[in-house]
Amino acid sequence: MSRTIMTVDDSPSMRALLRNALAGEGYTVSAAEDGVDAMERIDDTAPDLVITDINMPRMDGFGLIEAVRGHHRWGNLPILVLSTEFSDEKKQRARNAGATGWIVKPFDPVKLSAAVRRVLV
Repeated sequence: MSRTIMTVDDSPSMRALLRNALAGEGYTVSAAEDGVDAMERIDDTAPDLVITDINMPRMDGFGLIEAVRGHHRWGNLPILVLSTEFSDEKKQRARNAGATGWIVKPFDPVKLSAAVRRVLV
């Protein structure tokens, strides 16, 4: 059974890189361009994991994590943050919001795959 990963990033090139890396590992990938787009599509997509950027228009990654955590159906969904931001303060804020883990951009496909496998147990 294929697992579905929702990627959320406002950069079309980053969405394409994620799609290529994850589809190559056998995952089904659904891409959203920001937190609002992701929340509008989460029920139909029914992802097993969300990978989100932090800095996006309309709803940023922190807002998305909080929205997912507050949703009755998706409260326990694993969420990985993929961002160029890596300050301890931002990581702590993401953890406090409910993020499962953190990956720094530009990502290494091998490390991304390992992180995905770790949270999709």
